[in-house]
This record gives sequence, C-alpha cells and structure tokens, in this order.
Amino acid sequence: MLDYRHCTLCPRACGVDRTAGERGFCQMPDHILAARAALHYWEEPVISGSFGSGAVFFSGCTLRCAFCQNGVISQEGYGKPITPRRLREIFEELVEQGAACLDLVTPSHFTDAVLEALGEERWPVPVVWNCGGYESVETLKRLENRVQVYLPDLKYALTEPAKAYSGAADYPETAKAAILEMFRQTGPYRMENGLLKQGVLIRHLLLPGELENTRRVIDWVAESFRPGEVLFSLMSQYTPQESAEGSLARHVTRSEYRSAV
Repeated sequence: MLDYRHCTLCPRACGVDRTAGERGFCQMPDHILAARAALHYWEEPVISGSFGSGAVFFSGCTLRCAFCQNGVISQEGYGKPITPRRLREIFEELVEQGAACLDLVTPSHFTDAVLEALGEERWPVPVVWNCGGYESVETLKRLENRVQVYLPDLKYALTEPAKAYSGAADYPETAKAAILEMFRQTGPYRMENGLLKQGVLIRHLLLPGELENTRRVIDWVAESFRPGEVLFSLMSQYTPQESAEGSLARHVTRSEYRSAV
C-alpha cells in the first residue's frame, strides 16, 4: 500500500498529505509522473554501456538548482501519470530492449511506487538510483537489497553555494550522510565487462567561480573512501541557463577544469 499521507521521503520532510491533494516542496501528487522512458546513451560509460541505460525520468525534484537543464521536468511538473503496474511493465520493456541497467532518474519522491514496481525479486540488470544526492537516510534504508548501484551527485561541500544555487543550505551534510549510507549498502564497486554492477559512482559538476567548493568535495571523497571503493565523475559540461546571473552566466574555463583535475 502506498502511503503519501504524511510525506517525509526527502530531507525537506514537508509532512503534507499528498493523497489529499496537498503538494510539498517537490510539487508532486501521490501518483507517479514520468516525463520519459527510453534507452539513454549519455550517462557515464560504465552506466550506459553499448546499448544505453534503461532510463525513466521522473517529474519533480527536491532541489531548485538555478542551473538545472531539465527545469521543465524538475520544476514545472511536465510528465505523464503512470501506475506502479505500468512502471513495472516499462522496466520489463527496457530490459527486453537490451538496457544495461534500470536507470531511475530523480525517483526519491516516488519511492513507495518505485519499490512496488520493482517487487522483491532481483532484476537481470542492476537497478540504479540516479539522484541529486539530497536524500533522506531513512528513505535510503528502505532501498537496501533493491538497488545495486547508486549514482548520486555531490554538488556542494560548502553551505553558501548550496543555499544560493539549490535552496538547500543543509545540502553538504545531508548529501554526505546519504552517500555514506549508499556505500554501507553496496560496499566497494564491482565491475563486469566494463559495466558497473554494484557500488557507488559519485558525480560532481564543476560550477564557474566555485573551484573551492569542488576542491572541498574532492577532499571529502578522498578522506571518506579508500582507493578502489567508489568511482568519481568530475563533470565540466556546465551550461548557463537563460536566467543565469553573475558567475553562473558563463561557462567553466579550461583553467578551472585543469585546476579541479
């Protein structure tokens, strides 16, 4: 039975009754909204492989990133309502199409429905929890043995940019605790034939003018994990949005990226 009557799925813990039409920070109803489901070729190679990940892009988000490139989906509620039964059928169709994994993109606010769709059995490909890193440890604990690969962002190690750019001053400590829980569940990463079958792959998008934040992120990962325990993806593809101001109105420079590397 799905229960969104007192929603505390994400760290916002809005406590709204989504079954009564109340909307919390994510602005999502008590049923799934999904914007797209298809083979997706643009994740990290260890996730996409040769045939693509079986990606389901869920609507809504628990963050409000000023630089989000999918704002129509994450902030404007674009998507189609589907049932857990239909979501399971979509998973099965993606596996039949040769997907390297089931890539669940921003699924946290639909955790109950996603778990119902997955069922208790082990899928023939890894289930990937692809998220912004702003996760509740209690919600993550419900995913143990149901999710094989965690693909979280670690956007910030500093409070100031977290508050300014994503509306979440508590992001650094919240995301760090979440990633430690993810690693507790999966242990060191495991690869087979160039594909990630189990483990944690941490993503970080370098933001223009925020090199110190990136350094702090990298330091925390290095201090928290031994070599060979997690994978790390340092991304340089920041793209200014139309409303961007200040340093966010420009691209990352080659010098900034070289310094981060």
